[in-house]
Amino acid sequence: MNLKEWATSQGVSYATALRWYKAGKLPVPAYQAGRLIVIGEPGVAAPGTVAVYARVSSSDQSADLDRQVAWVSAWATTNGYQVGKIVTEVGSAINGDRRKFLALLRDPSVSTIIVEHRDRFARFGAEYVEAALAASGRRLVVVDPSGVEEDLVRDVTEILTSLCARLYGRRGAANRAARAVVALCEDPA
Repeated sequence: MNLKEWATSQGVSYATALRWYKAGKLPVPAYQAGRLIVIGEPGVAAPGTVAVYARVSSSDQSADLDRQVAWVSAWATTNGYQVGKIVTEVGSAINGDRRKFLALLRDPSVSTIIVEHRDRFARFGAEYVEAALAASGRRLVVVDPSGVEEDLVRDVTEILTSLCARLYGRRGAANRAARAVVALCEDPA
């Protein structure tokens, strides 16, 4: 549970709860994960650790990062996972330049990685990374796999994203590809 949810459940304003946290006077244990303040004891990284991974493409989306962490952590707790590590990152899924994500994959103590959507994990080749994790007795859990159901539509979206990234740059490639798929689906021809 994050600090805002806790404050609401206790009938206290978020500003008051935040002030208590900063002053060390919060009546419950809490810790900071990225920009999110989580109520409870932090998990200790040990063999079999469950990690929550949240990613956004740019720093102006940092509010969504907090939302992802809160939602995925709540889902994990509800489904019987004990979260021991929270990893947040700002970086594109088009290229492989995500140091925290790569460190998470290299960490043998992490047995399960939980993400909100498959595209938070990887845009391309996610099947290969999942297979590599499975080969080492680890796994990836996607909380909301409903991103794109049909394989053909997903493949076309990935190809368009790649082409748009080459033509227009990486930042807006995913949005342009999504608009192109919508336009193709609406075309009566």
